Amino acid sequence: QVQLVASGGGLVQPGGSLRLSCATSGSTLDFHTIGWFRQAPGKAREGIACISRNDPNIYYTDSVKGRFTISRDNAKNVVFLQMDSLQPEDTAVYYCAATTRATTMKPADFGSWGQGTQVTISS
Repeated sequence: QVQLVASGGGLVQPGGSLRLSCATSGSTLDFHTIGWFRQAPGKAREGIACISRNDPNIYYTDSVKGRFTISRDNAKNVVFLQMDSLQPEDTAVYYCAATTRATTMKPADFGSWGQGTQVTISS
């Protein structure tokens, strides 16, 4: 079993930046991929980015390409999501999750989830 704790959310103005962190612990060696997801009110959970244990196996959804960067500190068992040029449509609860499968952004493929952290972009 793997545990995940997401943190780093907050309130920023349009054009601002945030860095989210996902601290992982437990049986992390069984999980090949960590993903970031977001869910806005009334909308389905959306895969944002994922990273495998072996870089450069990194993927982003089109809406965040060029603005978000996922990275991993294996020594500290932490996955980051650097979010730049944030816009109001990025407002959502952001979750990190783990899967034993190969690199994927499908929510159904992820069996372990963090609690989520709120990201709000507003002027």
